[in-house]
Amino acid sequence: MATKKETYTGADIQVLEGLEPVRKRPAMYIGGTDSTGYHHLLWEILDNSVDEVINGFATTVEVTLHKDGRSVTIVDNGRGIPVDIMPKYKKPAVEVILTTLHAGGKFEQGNYIHSGGLHGVGSSVVNALARKLVVEIKLHGKKHVQTFARGKATSTLKVDGAARGTGTSVTFEPDPEIFGEKLKFDAELVRERLEAKSYLHKGMTVVWKDETSSPPTSVTYKHDGGIAEYLTKVVTERNKPLVPAGSAAFYHSRDNGVRLEAALAWTEATDEHIRSYVNGIPTPLGGTHEAGLRSAVVKAVRNYIETHGIAPKGVTLTAEDIREGITAILSTYVVEPQFQGQTKGRLNNPEVSGQVDGVLRPALEKWLNDNKSIAESVVARIVLAARAREASRAASQAVSRKTAVSHRLNLPGKLADCSSTDPGQSELFIVEGDSAGGSAKQGRDRRTQAILPLRGKVLNAEQASTDKVTTNKELQDIVSALGCGIGSDFDISKLRYGRVFLLMDADSDGHHIATLLLTFFYRHLRPLIESGAIHIAQPPLYRVDIGKETYWALDEPDRDRIIKEKTKGNAKPNIMRFKGLGEMTPDELKQTTLDPKNRMSLRVTIDKPLETDRLINDLMGKDVSARFRFIMERASEVQDLDV
Repeated sequence: MATKKETYTGADIQVLEGLEPVRKRPAMYIGGTDSTGYHHLLWEILDNSVDEVINGFATTVEVTLHKDGRSVTIVDNGRGIPVDIMPKYKKPAVEVILTTLHAGGKFEQGNYIHSGGLHGVGSSVVNALARKLVVEIKLHGKKHVQTFARGKATSTLKVDGAARGTGTSVTFEPDPEIFGEKLKFDAELVRERLEAKSYLHKGMTVVWKDETSSPPTSVTYKHDGGIAEYLTKVVTERNKPLVPAGSAAFYHSRDNGVRLEAALAWTEATDEHIRSYVNGIPTPLGGTHEAGLRSAVVKAVRNYIETHGIAPKGVTLTAEDIREGITAILSTYVVEPQFQGQTKGRLNNPEVSGQVDGVLRPALEKWLNDNKSIAESVVARIVLAARAREASRAASQAVSRKTAVSHRLNLPGKLADCSSTDPGQSELFIVEGDSAGGSAKQGRDRRTQAILPLRGKVLNAEQASTDKVTTNKELQDIVSALGCGIGSDFDISKLRYGRVFLLMDADSDGHHIATLLLTFFYRHLRPLIESGAIHIAQPPLYRVDIGKETYWALDEPDRDRIIKEKTKGNAKPNIMRFKGLGEMTPDELKQTTLDPKNRMSLRVTIDKPLETDRLINDLMGKDVSARFRFIMERASEVQDLDV
């Protein structure tokens, strides 16, 4: 049991000398003694070599993970750590650097313009926490070698023969007294970090040798495409297609005053994914450079929308909507980076945010203007995100006001379901009216075709609140029959039918109902349209009997064509116009509209999302003036009005 000391005097004060503070409190310097801290030692030495590349003194970095999985060697062809004697310490510079905190060549800007480490503690911390460390330096035509252990030199600096060129090699093994006996380097993690470095620094060659694999492997990375090539790799790995599919990504580099590289693209993802780096060091916690990128994206898109007058109606675009789905790579170079902690997870320089914003905003805005087709798809994707967000929020509020209900599938009573449970074989026909529904039920293939009759015109989902949409009986029946849910509960994998057909009368009322349903699907179940599941059935408007032959006409022009082409001699065509689907017999409906072998249908697609969004809002929204303007502009195109 510890006893409480009553006095506190100068004798109680401890002075830790040399690298003792690092071994006493390693977490202060590397963030912890877990796997992250273990690998941080490797990153420190690696970043020193990369600093030589960044500043134009080296072209190649080689990393070897040795067979034990605990020791590693990092080699570069840079200038080599200085080996001359420092008069003040009477020791070679390399020994001072590796055994003294805050000793290094990065405090003065003449040695390194850009560097990942400016605190002068990286190499010495690695040495302090290493069971053994060997440094080999090629300089002045000679190979210089010195060994260390747990922060102290275990040999003097010696010349070990001649050497061509210059460079530094550091081999070390983390100390099990600090990290325990179980930790080893993660070969895949190291490989990924090295590959990322090769993308970040064009022209740099990175060699990765893994002696822990069987057989040992060696891979060379060199990516002259830089971060633009890196972005393509990240998007592919995340398996989130670009918007629009196959489009080019935005890329911009600047090396005048503010040195940075950025590449970004919008994808189908529902989150934003940014990988940022400062002087080649990954900053997983972000910082002011990321803030500048986010600000630039939002401002550039808002300016584009405002300039082209394409702001959507009925929805407010937030910064989160604009950035949703973005995948970006940002690499900045800062002369005096202020990192949060020695682990350098976050950049704190306040001036960098404005610098990045000032460079990227005009460049991105110009790119949007130069690539209008891509820009319009991006804006359409942003509008969709905004509408989905508002719909999800409204749906959540509506659900929260209701009492809890069973999640058991509850099919509407008027649904005549099919016997097949395979969505790939099953079809749902949403039919206008009970009369047509009766004919459809009799004419269908009961094994694969389900019929859901509607009573009257459905709710206009463009004008109604989400609360009204989710409580509307007709639309509720459709959602229940489909089985995939709506709003935040939507899951397309639960869709019960591979194809959904809108089967309406071939007249103006039928077209109106189909338009109302399409509006509902577009606003609340859009993935069904995008997956190609929604179809519009094409029932005939006319039956034309000529002699013993029967023909079906979709409309008047089709009817006239049939009469002209098929009438021969004195045969007189017998023409019957269907006032509605209910006038067709079950056999006629099956033959013309239900049977996959004979039927005609239109698959609903979205070719121009932004134009589609605007058109639906104009035609179906609350703003009457937009519809009036649409009608007046196209009045001259009307040839025949169905009243």
